[in-house]
This record gives sequence, structure tokens and C-alpha cells, in this order.
Amino acid sequence: MAEPITLYDHIAANNRKTFLLVLLFPLSLCLLVGLACIAGVYVIGDPAFTRDGITVFLTFFPGMHVYLTPGNAPVFGGIGYMLYALLPICIVAMVWMGISYLFGDLMMLRFARAKPIEKKDNPQIFRLVENVAIAAGLPMPEVFVIDDKSLNAFATGRSPKSAAIVLTTGIIARLEPQELEAVIAHEMAHIGNRDIRLNMLIITGLGVFGFLADYLRTFVFYGRSSDKKQSQIMILAFFIMIALLIFNFIVAPLIRLAISRKREYAADATGALIIRNPLALASALEKISQDARVEVLDKQPRMAVACVADPREKPVENMKDDLWSTHPNIQSRIWRLRRAAGVVSGSIK
Repeated sequence: MAEPITLYDHIAANNRKTFLLVLLFPLSLCLLVGLACIAGVYVIGDPAFTRDGITVFLTFFPGMHVYLTPGNAPVFGGIGYMLYALLPICIVAMVWMGISYLFGDLMMLRFARAKPIEKKDNPQIFRLVENVAIAAGLPMPEVFVIDDKSLNAFATGRSPKSAAIVLTTGIIARLEPQELEAVIAHEMAHIGNRDIRLNMLIITGLGVFGFLADYLRTFVFYGRSSDKKQSQIMILAFFIMIALLIFNFIVAPLIRLAISRKREYAADATGALIIRNPLALASALEKISQDARVEVLDKQPRMAVACVADPREKPVENMKDDLWSTHPNIQSRIWRLRRAAGVVSGSIK
């Protein structure tokens, strides 16, 4: 299949990939918890405990009883316990996500120590943001500034009507007006594409699974019970705890980073379309790559996915995206923008 060559093709391809990646969150969580429960049932090895899990499973899928055999009974029982375990996990996750949805933007602004500014404080910046908002057909967002000499920016909010764009003092001072306009267009693209809501929930919401794993750890290692069934539940909780830790510290970060990379490509393409100047964003990214670190975000690693460039890492010379990187390689992003402008041709090596 030929690689997309237009900005519109890049946007459509990245949106499709993002949708599939978002689906991986619930699917991978269910898979890990299911495998943990099956492993727990096998380790416990109590037919009565297994039957209880099978009863739960057949309550949800009564027609599956025809496939039940002594050989697959632990699998059926494990899936039954998975369904039982996922109910409280989903309830807690939904409550946590609801809190993140309502207050996540304020949390992000506080993490970054961003301060709001008014039009009288910097008329030029407000004029650029207003022009880009008009060109994008979006409401005027609030403008915040981080007191840092580095070059970086991010957007946040629940929707275009409640969005905010955050710029470092360094990016305001060190970029040319066209380059700064391009960066603002990139962030406005995140607002228009609703990436701000996705980033906000990912940054502030996914920590719920670490909290749940920590709760189970307390239950498993500090709980005491002489009751046989309670002891078996504690063993099963141990396996679920391991599954949640794997999800929270390995699987979810990998999916989160992959989504972030796809959304950055899409925002680059959309931002270039808004101002009709891919080369301005390419030039801005080239300068940003030399000094993107924002010190206040060193202790907020999840915030990196929201920024125009990774605020923690040093510039990378090769053009391949690293599995653990929050952003596509900047040289790759620059190449795509220049290709869209007709400056370069061919494919990324």
C-alpha cells in the first residue's frame, strides 16, 4: 500500500490508527485480567472454587454450557471471575475518569505551573491566536504562559469551547512570528481534533489502575484470613494485581505513546492546513528540537504526550520512531511537512 502523500491523507490515516489504538485499552485490560484469573484458578485448583467461577460465566453466557468439559473448566471459571472482577474495576475507573474529565485541564495547568495572560499583557500573541482560531473555525481559547526559556507548548481542555493554549516564554521570544503562528496552529489542531480531551484523560485518568493495583497489594499482603474461600480470593486478587501492574506500567504506556505519536502527525498536518504553510511549522520544529526541555515537567512524565515536542528528551538524530518515545522523531515530522510542501520527495529511510 502506498504511503499517504497529502496532508488530508495523513490526517485520515492517523485518525484510523488512533481509533484502533484507543480500542486496545479495554481489550488489553480484559485480556490481562482474564489471563490472570485463569492462572489463579489453575493455581488454586479447587473444584468448588472453579465451579463458582463457571456459574458466573454461564450467567452471562448460558448457551456456552454445551462447550464445557473437565479439561476447559478452569478456563471457564477464570473467565467467570474475570467478569466478576471487571465490574468494580470498571466502576472505579469510570468515577476516576469522570473526575479527570471535569478537572483534568486544571490539573495539567497546575502541573505545568502555567499562568493565564490577558490581551493587554501580550497583544501580539493574542492576535496570532485569534487569527489562527478564526482560520480553524474554532472559538478563541484561553492563553497561558510557562516561565521557561525553552521552546515548547501544549493545549488542554474538555472541548474547543473550554480549551487553553499554553506557551513557554522561550518559544514566544525565540521563534519568528510565522513559526510561532505555525506552533499555535498545531495546538489549535489538537483542539479541533479533540486530542486535548483524549490527552487529558490519558494523563490524569489512567493512574486509576495503579491505584487499584496498590489497593489489591494492601489486601493481599496485609490481609489475614483463616477462611479457605477468603484465602482463595486473596490468591486470585494477587494475580489480578499483577495484571493491573503490567497494564499500568507496560501495556497502557506503550498504547498511550503510540496514540501520542499518531496524534502529533495528525496535528502537524492539520496545523499546516490551517495556515497553509507547512514549511513554517517545519522550521519551528527544527528550532524546538534544539531546546524543548521544560524543567517544571521533569517530574510529570505523563505531561510529555501533550507537548509539541517531548519536554524531557534530547534531540534524536535518526528518523525512526522509538517504541518508548512520546513523540514521532522530529526529523521525521519535518520531513513529512517538507514533503507535503513539495520540497522533498521519496520515503523516509
